[in-house]
Amino acid sequence: MCTATVLKARGLGRKICANALLVILWGCAVPGFNTNSITWETYKNSRYGFEFPRPSNWTELPRPENDDGTAFVSPQNNSVQIRGWAGNQLQNPTNKDSITKKSINSNFKTAQGVSGVLMVEVGSLTSSMTLTLQQGQVKYYWQGQSNSQEFDNYYRFFYYIAQQYRIEK
Repeated sequence: MCTATVLKARGLGRKICANALLVILWGCAVPGFNTNSITWETYKNSRYGFEFPRPSNWTELPRPENDDGTAFVSPQNNSVQIRGWAGNQLQNPTNKDSITKKSINSNFKTAQGVSGVLMVEVGSLTSSMTLTLQQGQVKYYWQGQSNSQEFDNYYRFFYYIAQQYRIEK
């Protein structure tokens, strides 16, 4: 039985239910991340037609000449980076019958409604969150990365940006 049902059954009413919900949600918040306190800009990739939000005060690293993506680094900590890139998937033209397709079940959906795979890798020094999406022959990637000791401070921030990732349809 859910908490709200138990509280109503005890006659404690909606006000206590709402307060209990606020306490539960407040306990889940990560200190220092509030989307309203960040000034956002949007990185748009014209070659592959994708975009994602990024804090306006983050520094863009030099872009590759092929314009397949970019990376941004936090002004407070250069070990914290976000990046997005894409690439065409090449097929083996010699023997199409022997190609085994790997099927990966999606576990994530962007706010745009595009399904993909979101993976979190926790390493001894560096941890990352990587989003992979595919449409047609193009594979899209977005990644947030920080040192492992601070990754829990950036998890919700990275997750938010991954949700806002968009592909031109």
